[in-house]
Amino acid sequence: MDALTRVKRDVVIANRILAKNDVLDAYGHVSIRHPHDPNKYLLARSLSPAIVEEEDIIEFHLDGTTVNPDEKRPLYLERYIHGAAYERRPDVMAVLHSHAEDVLPFSISKKVRLRPVIHNVGDMGAEVPVWDIADKFGDETTLLVTNMAQGRDLATCLDCNRLALMRGHGFVCVGRSINDLVRLSVFIPRNARVMMNAMRMGEFISLSRGEVEARLKLDTESPALKRGWEFWAREAGVGHLLED
Repeated sequence: MDALTRVKRDVVIANRILAKNDVLDAYGHVSIRHPHDPNKYLLARSLSPAIVEEEDIIEFHLDGTTVNPDEKRPLYLERYIHGAAYERRPDVMAVLHSHAEDVLPFSISKKVRLRPVIHNVGDMGAEVPVWDIADKFGDETTLLVTNMAQGRDLATCLDCNRLALMRGHGFVCVGRSINDLVRLSVFIPRNARVMMNAMRMGEFISLSRGEVEARLKLDTESPALKRGWEFWAREAGVGHLLED
């Protein structure tokens, strides 16, 4: 199987896994950098993640325009999130935008910041910035990222981090591979739930910076960390797409 077909199938797998695990619902999207050209990425047409198929995957330039100028299918309005992240971060190989409800309270709290509290998300980093679109674009937007200027501002907030929250909207997460991104993204809402439950008990303990650094050094393509990718793909009904 050629590399381009492989990554198209991986985008389908990622969509199905993230929908099955309630990271994505009817909305949200996940992409992967083009395997042959770092100035392109692959993202589905505007479609709910749970029903994305291989033929729905479209090639984009980093500015959000389609490689095929005759493309007529509807596109995600917020595709600029992806291109801007790839543009700013050469190390990023996959990008997710999610509206997972468990994470949203931390995007609007002025006092409590989301922190890694369970081991599975140690590699999300110790700090999670919050991006407010109103800071630069005023208070009359739809809160959606609908152009490159907004996407680049969000990417600047993300900076060198793995995760950034979007005020009252959702979050963007980046990965060193599609498996890395999906694994982390599945556990981010779970981490938020655990942290919220601990706060109801009156206190919580975050992972230490040393523990975060140790998690960041793990090989994301090791059999141990890829086990979730394989299990979740089969659980989501796309295990056959794992085969070459």
